[in-house]
Amino acid sequence: MRSNVIGGVVAVLVVVALIVGYSSLFTVYQTPQALVVRLGQPVRVVSDPGLHVKVPFIDSVIAIDKRILDLEAPPQEVIASDQKRLVVDAFARYRIQDPLRFYQTLGSISGANSQLSILLNSALRRVLGEVTFTHVVRDQRADLMARIQQLVDREAAAYGIQVVDVRIRRADLPEQNSQAVYQRMQTERQREAAEFRATGAQRSQEIRSRADREVTVLVADAQSQAEQIRGEGDARRNQIFADGYGQDPDFFTFYRSMQAYENGLKPADTRLVIKPDSSFFRYFGDPSGKGRTNGAQAPAAQPAQPAQPAR
Repeated sequence: MRSNVIGGVVAVLVVVALIVGYSSLFTVYQTPQALVVRLGQPVRVVSDPGLHVKVPFIDSVIAIDKRILDLEAPPQEVIASDQKRLVVDAFARYRIQDPLRFYQTLGSISGANSQLSILLNSALRRVLGEVTFTHVVRDQRADLMARIQQLVDREAAAYGIQVVDVRIRRADLPEQNSQAVYQRMQTERQREAAEFRATGAQRSQEIRSRADREVTVLVADAQSQAEQIRGEGDARRNQIFADGYGQDPDFFTFYRSMQAYENGLKPADTRLVIKPDSSFFRYFGDPSGKGRTNGAQAPAAQPAQPAQPAR
């Protein structure tokens, strides 16, 4: 009976020892850091990963993330120094550098995001309100983001937070202003396009007129040269005919009569009302063409007069 009691007590002590041992140990992983709190009072910060010891049942461990955290601020309107309204959409990246101060001042990630949003909005209004719209959108954007990051980081240090980066994702005019600017830009581009089209049409008309003038001059010169060459050819032809007539008038008369027969007696519907003994048919009755027709000798064909060359 006594041995059973002793065995029970030993079992209870072992169980109690296991519970106490389990309660006195805690594990810290790679991503978080641990804050040991004793009866509501912060005792120490454990940043090294591994197995650590605490006072059982008295100490509690609060895990605080040590990675870089995101802060997404809602878009807000900012008035620049040139009195233009801007809709600014910005975000920040931060880490908890002092877990003890962070726990004492903010206590949670949601509280940190709320407080940092206030600080970020204030810094945006302060920095962007000192510059113009052009500086924010184009010229000094990188410098302005660096100034905002330094300002927020300096104010967030009181909460144990280090602001790593601040970026302006978008900085635009409000919707109604954007539409007005877009309409103005569209009108300006349409005006420029109309000027380009008018200049192009004028240039096209000038080129077309110059080409037409050159074509007219070229055609006139070609026609003049053609008439001159044609006149020279006619003069040369008449000269050859005249020379031929002078060498053999009878053959020349016969040749010209043959040409007259060919041109005057073409097939199809050629009709001639002429006497058979006309001088036109003198070579039909006499190959020499010297026979008399109606008691008269056929007149000899006259040579063609040389034409004057065209000028």
